[in-house]
Amino acid sequence: MAHRFIAHLKPGETLDDEILLIRTKDLRTTTQGGLYIHAMLKDRSGEIVARVWQATEAGFQAMPEGGFMRFKGRVENYKGNLQFIVDAMRPAEPGSYDLADFLPATDKDIPQMFKRVVEILGGMKNPALQALAKNFLDDETLMESFRTAPAAAVLHHAYIGGLLEHTLSVLELAERVIPLYPRLSLDLVVMGVFLHDLGKTSELSFETSISYTDSGQLLGHIAHAVIWIEKRCDAVSRQMENPFPEELKWALQHIVLSHHGKYEFGSPKLPAIPEAIAVHYLDNFDAKVHMFLASIDEDRDPASHWTNFNRALESKVYKVDVMGTRSNQA
Repeated sequence: MAHRFIAHLKPGETLDDEILLIRTKDLRTTTQGGLYIHAMLKDRSGEIVARVWQATEAGFQAMPEGGFMRFKGRVENYKGNLQFIVDAMRPAEPGSYDLADFLPATDKDIPQMFKRVVEILGGMKNPALQALAKNFLDDETLMESFRTAPAAAVLHHAYIGGLLEHTLSVLELAERVIPLYPRLSLDLVVMGVFLHDLGKTSELSFETSISYTDSGQLLGHIAHAVIWIEKRCDAVSRQMENPFPEELKWALQHIVLSHHGKYEFGSPKLPAIPEAIAVHYLDNFDAKVHMFLASIDEDRDPASHWTNFNRALESKVYKVDVMGTRSNQA
């Protein structure tokens, strides 16, 4: 059954076994001395205050903060705002809900995007890189995370499927741009692009909200990817007749280590090979264009020609579509 989004709810409606995410919960005391639960429930469309009257300590403890439950109750108007009066609740079984209903998600087709990534990687000519790509692609657990993960917690493509969308965009940029520079290796750029943010699958947590994992805080996506390249090149070496070329492994690790472009942006190394600077600028191009467009789309003042100051872009963004092209999206 399709999820009923909070933004569409109206006073007088009832919910029957609807799954919602519990953002916060608090056990409070009524003026008569009884207990009630005040909670904030959410999905990707918005939030609603929920109250559970005649509550118990056990019922409060059974509600997983940051987790999902099935709710039955009614929607009411309270002082001009909606509230949800909970009559009953029970656990939501893992796999019984679509995470995209609760977190912002890409509007593009995830299976089609992943198919295109595999296709581009399959076009590489270098046998060592082909074998390495296959080693990553055959890891279905990692690839499921790759298809689902956001590309960032806040700045760009910060939604389910964002990492895949961003990676594919940069791969397709590489296919168009790198052939203009025949002295650069398209294979090396393509593999570097595929790997540059793959560590986000371990850096970010995206089960119920987008945040950083402990290993993400301690190591970061760059370190994760560099470690994976080392281990998987060793695995490929054991499968091939010849060992994985060590200098090629270093080049891939260097692309990952330097793809942020500057020390102050988190790169342990600055780009020192042509393919590394190419990956940096292609990556930055896609991220920055996305951030500009998102800043326009998310602005809430239709009367203003300018967005509010965007700290990440170090500028306000001029919203006027002077060429009339932004509404003609494919």
